Amino acid sequence: MRARRTGPLAVTLALLASLTACGSGYESQVKQQEGTVTLQVLIGSGTTAETRITRELTGEWAARTGNKVQLVRAAELEQQLGQSFAGGSPPDLFYLAPASFSRYADSGSLHAYGSKLKVEDDIYPNLREIFSQDDRLYCAPKDFSTLALMIDTDAWKEAGLTEADIPTTWAELATVAEKLTTGKRVGLAFDDTTKRIGVFMKQSGGWFVDESGRKATVDTLENLRALRYVQKLLSSGSAAFSSTVDAGWGGEALGKGSAAMTIEGAWAVGALDADFPDRNWRAVELPKGPAGEGTLSFTNCWGIPERSDKQKASVSLVNHLMSERSQRRIGDAMGVIPANEKAAAGFGADNPEFKGFLDGAPYAQGELTGAGLGPVQDDFDAQLLRLTKGEDPKKMLARVQRNAEQALKGADR
Repeated sequence: MRARRTGPLAVTLALLASLTACGSGYESQVKQQEGTVTLQVLIGSGTTAETRITRELTGEWAARTGNKVQLVRAAELEQQLGQSFAGGSPPDLFYLAPASFSRYADSGSLHAYGSKLKVEDDIYPNLREIFSQDDRLYCAPKDFSTLALMIDTDAWKEAGLTEADIPTTWAELATVAEKLTTGKRVGLAFDDTTKRIGVFMKQSGGWFVDESGRKATVDTLENLRALRYVQKLLSSGSAAFSSTVDAGWGGEALGKGSAAMTIEGAWAVGALDADFPDRNWRAVELPKGPAGEGTLSFTNCWGIPERSDKQKASVSLVNHLMSERSQRRIGDAMGVIPANEKAAAGFGADNPEFKGFLDGAPYAQGELTGAGLGPVQDDFDAQLLRLTKGEDPKKMLARVQRNAEQALKGADR
């Protein structure tokens, strides 16, 4: 359940080189196939529920239009996608992660079809920003999740806490974490990754890059304040990294009773219900930091090749998948937040347990999309465990700043 990147750095760099080499040869206009077509759709391995609902929805579209859909589940999505582009035969429609977006968009490999979407304006604006360049939406986010504060409600009551004690600030979070800590559990556990700790960076007014995504902003007072707060929580004994309380991720720490609170995504809802059905919990919006509210979002988009001769059919299928009705069905089937705001509103009304995740949806920070920043973020993650050993956060930030600057400089060449 930890959102880690897969694939070695060497593969990533080779992929980048191949995309840059072949991207310049892509034509801006490709003659489209007439009549019915067969679309090859590449998706991630995901879950059985994800595959099932995707098959149902693409099947509906095929039956209505007379086209056919060949659904392919990728064992290693990024690697298979890169190989297909390098070989000149990419799928007609495919999942694309934020971390890969800039590589494909910058190389001219992606068809920017946002203006052809009937529901473009219904997609959350902050999700559109993730997959946009020069105010053009390249690919539609298929669904998403945010992070929320998940609470063991039985532990909460046992500690004498009430609704009035739900933390809304960093100080209050530290206070309730201390009250929830016992000899058998910590008050708060979260993963030692920037995909969790990043919420504190946002709440402190910091982040990896500026709004343009081209300038590194890691080594700042705002990010230093965030890491020092996290380090103080950890040293107090009332908070811990999930891995240090015999848990593979935050949801497991909550489910096993190793922690009374965790910071996790909406995917934890189904996991807790399936693996820890006796654990009573609720999800609430994350507390605000010195700079205000902040959470993170996780998503993929539907990519279409720029050189495809089936773009018209692919866009038609995406329109079907992004409709309010389809998005509601995706949310209900997979336990994710619909990217279509209208669908998300209905989903939230019918699924109140997702309220804490939905509350953060309008302001959630998307994942990094800058080419070369993935390995930089991974290196940062590898250092975070040292916060428990008294490592100076300022040294960490300085190192990551240098790495990020080099990565962005290389991407601009």
